[in-house]
Order: sequence, then C-alpha cells, then structure tokens
Amino acid sequence: MDKRGTVFLADAIHDSLVSEKDGTSRDVHDMHRMGKKQLLRRNFRFFSIFSFTVVLLSTWEVVLGTAAFGLDNGGTAGLIYMYILSFAGYIFVIASMAEMASMAPTAGGQYHWISEFAPPSAQRFLSYTMGWLSVMAWQCGTAAGCFLAATELQGIIVLNYPDYNFQHWHGTLISILIAILLVVLNTVGARLLPYMETCAFVLHMTGFFAFVIPVWFMGAKPSLLIKLKDIISLTTQSLIGRLHPVHEPGGLAEYGTFCFDRDNHTSHCFDWIRLGGASRRGASKCVQVPAPAMMATIALNGGLGFVTVLTFCYNIGDISTVLDTPTGFPFIQLYYNMTGSVKGTTAMVSVMVILSIANATANMATASRQLFAFARDQGVPFQRFFAHVPDRGRTREMPFNAILFTGVVSSLLSVINVGSTIAYNQLASMGIAALLSSYLVSTSCMALRRARGQPLLPAHFRLGRAGLPVNLVAIGFLLLAFVMSFFPPVAHPAPDTMNWAVMVYGAVIVASLAYYIPVGRHHYKGPVAYVRQED
Repeated sequence: MDKRGTVFLADAIHDSLVSEKDGTSRDVHDMHRMGKKQLLRRNFRFFSIFSFTVVLLSTWEVVLGTAAFGLDNGGTAGLIYMYILSFAGYIFVIASMAEMASMAPTAGGQYHWISEFAPPSAQRFLSYTMGWLSVMAWQCGTAAGCFLAATELQGIIVLNYPDYNFQHWHGTLISILIAILLVVLNTVGARLLPYMETCAFVLHMTGFFAFVIPVWFMGAKPSLLIKLKDIISLTTQSLIGRLHPVHEPGGLAEYGTFCFDRDNHTSHCFDWIRLGGASRRGASKCVQVPAPAMMATIALNGGLGFVTVLTFCYNIGDISTVLDTPTGFPFIQLYYNMTGSVKGTTAMVSVMVILSIANATANMATASRQLFAFARDQGVPFQRFFAHVPDRGRTREMPFNAILFTGVVSSLLSVINVGSTIAYNQLASMGIAALLSSYLVSTSCMALRRARGQPLLPAHFRLGRAGLPVNLVAIGFLLLAFVMSFFPPVAHPAPDTMNWAVMVYGAVIVASLAYYIPVGRHHYKGPVAYVRQED
C-alpha cells in the first residue's frame, strides 16, 4: 500500500473512533480520567460552541439592555470607565478559568476544579458549598434572561402603542411563556441547538452593525471637546455608586449581571462538545475547545461591547430624556430619537429580543447541565432525578429533568416581579455574588497550589510562569467585585431600595449546610474522589 493509501486508511480508522455520543478516543480518555461516564450527546464543534459562548456572553446587547442602571448611578463617565476597568479585570479571571478548564474539562466547572485543586482538608466542603452557589446562581440567571427578553418585548409594544399600560404582571406572563419556549428548544429541538446558536451568532454580528451605524451617522453629535470633558469628570459615585458596571463589564446576559462568567461555563458544556471530529487533524489538535473558545469570545465580545458603550454614551444627548422613556429602555428611546422611525426602531429591537431569547436558551442549557453535573456527584437532594438522562425517545441523551426543573424555577422566580421589580433585580445581584465567590475560591486554590510548588494537571492551555501573577490579579479584582455586588443600587437607599442580596446569599449557605451536615457529608465525596479511583 502506498503512502497515500496508508493515510487514507488511518483517517478512516480515526473517523470510526468518532461518535456523536462518545466523541473521540481522547474525549473518552478525559472522561475516564475524571471518573465520569459519557451520558450527553456530543453534537457541538468548535464554531458552534464558539457561537454558543458568544451568544451566551451577549456583551453589546446587555450593555444596552441594562444601561439604565449605569446612567442612574455613574452617568456616561461611569459606563465607559467601569467597562474598561471590568473588562481588564475579567481578562485575568478568564485566563485563570481557561487554564483550569483545560486541565479538567467537565460540566462541573468551578466546584469540580475546587475539588481537584483545593488542599485535601478543605476539598470536599469547599467544593460542595461552591457547587450549591453555582447551581443556585445559574437557576436565577436563566430566569433573569427570560425576564430581559420579556421586558424588551414590552418596550416594543409601548413604542408602537403609546396608550399601552405597562404592567408588571404582563412582563411576568411573557417571561413564563419564554421559559416554556426555552424548555422546548432545549429538549425537542436539542439536536438543532448548534445550528440555532450559529444562526444567532450571525444575527449577533449583524445586529451590532444595525445599531451602531445608524446611531453614528444619524445622531446629532455634541462637540468632541465637551463630550471628553464630561467623560473625564469621573466622580466617586461613578466608581462606587453604580452596581451595573462591575457586574457586566461587557455584559453577559442574565439581566446583565452574570458578565463574563458565561464564558467560563464553556467548560460546563464539555460533556456535549465533540472535541475531535472526523478530520485528519485528530483529536489531540482540537481537544481543548473550552479554553480557546473562552479567550476568543472575550476578545470578540469585549471589542463589540466597547464600541457599543462609546456609541451609546457619545450620542445619548439629554440623559434625562432617555432615562424617562416609557419603553423602559434608554437604548430604544435613543434609537428612535436618532432615526425618527417607529418601524425601524421596532425592527432593531426585535433583533434584540430574538438575541435575548437565544441567550436565554444557551443559559438554560448551561444551567441545566450545571445542575445535572452536581447531582451526578450527589451534591443535591433527589440526585437520581436531576442526574437522569433518558436513553430513548426524543429527549434521549440530555438532562431532561434538569432542563424541566430549570424552566419551572424560571417561571416561579418571575412571579416575584409582580410584587416588586426591585426585589427581582436583587435576586440577580445575589446570583452575581454567588458566581464571583465560586471564581474567587477556585482561583485561590490554583494560586495556593502554585505558591506551594505543587504539581499541576497536564493541559494544552498553560499560563506558565505568568500563572501565579495572573491568578493573584484575578483574585484582587474578584474580591472588589464580590464586595460591590452587595452595594445598594441607589445612594442613600430606603428599606425598599436597599440591596438585600447578602441575606439571600447567606440563606443559601445556611440551606446548603442544613443538607450537608445530616445528609450530604455521608454521600458527597467530591469529583476528585472519582478521579483518584480512576487513577
């Protein structure tokens, strides 16, 4: 057989080793090392998972959707400065997370990494606590994503029908309908999810230009000198008083609170990414999809978000006019002021609604798999129910029960908005604190391991000598962001405008301990226990 025939035969053998369920031989090896059985369908490739994470981050969309918080507290100066500060800080956070995802690419994410990298005496407890916080935060995040899409849709209705009476319960009903749609897309339409996310990525890019170009060309721009003076006049209120910027330096959907974490959760999708693929490159050349996708996503979305912030702030005009808009969203009023067209503004905002739904779809997929992974490690009650993956029917090879539960939670949480939108927003703030604490603990464990000179797991993405400095900068930024996540949304808050997220955060910790002490500690061993058994 000649050389060409040998290469063809080798490719054919490699192709035969790739399956949609198990992936490549390297995929199987990684799952074996972590002591996990492959249960979920691997139907994502690099571009589809890259599209997934880009849409999950949704930077420029959420920058616009949550701009009202920043304008209220820090003005345009706060929006710009804090975007830059937060983006710079999250680069170090994402780099640290990408390295850990490369070492242990599993759906568990932070709680799995903590289990592997924490000191032995604290592994099980820290992993368990952070697992509870992550699960809770992503459940809240899915609800917030549905709510953002629902209220944007209400904004379109107000724009077209000025007499429409904007009611909170209307938004809640729409949010519940969207949650039902997300369950359908993540179950019946699961096979099409990679294609839907790829189409959403195309819409993400075209929608960006559809907003930026008309605003720049049609907006009545102020003197550049005057605008620069306004931006430079950064006040203490811009730095400390505004909750929004630190939470979403670039936005990240979920009512703009979960920021760049969604990119970290590319690793949660590991169980359903086909990392190899039938190609001559082989599995080893493309095994580490999470790390490259995370770094590429933050670069692309960070750039788009920065251009969006500048465009919005430079062309905003009278801030009080856009803040008092009946649509509830300053960017809708700004776009209408620039174009003077109800139909054109409706078309642009409709794109935003579709992207918000796509974002929420990706978020539900992530949240359900986070719950599935933690239940698989026996970290929550009813673990068999949440870790169940049907092996037949249209819902086979997906965590159907976890998806259904996520939809129910999103629907129930949206009811809070009927009584108080402020309380609903504080729920999202609490979710941020939970996720930030999981990043902080996992990165601290990695830094401690490096400082002690302990060996690290093999990985395709390594920070090398820069690892410890990068980890330390990330820890410093996360500490600042964590503290600020509990700040009230307005200066001199009254009891009804106070941020009570710290109480909910504490209640989740207490609830996790209430289960851990009598039950959990007898069953939860932590992912590292299974890794050691396999080793």
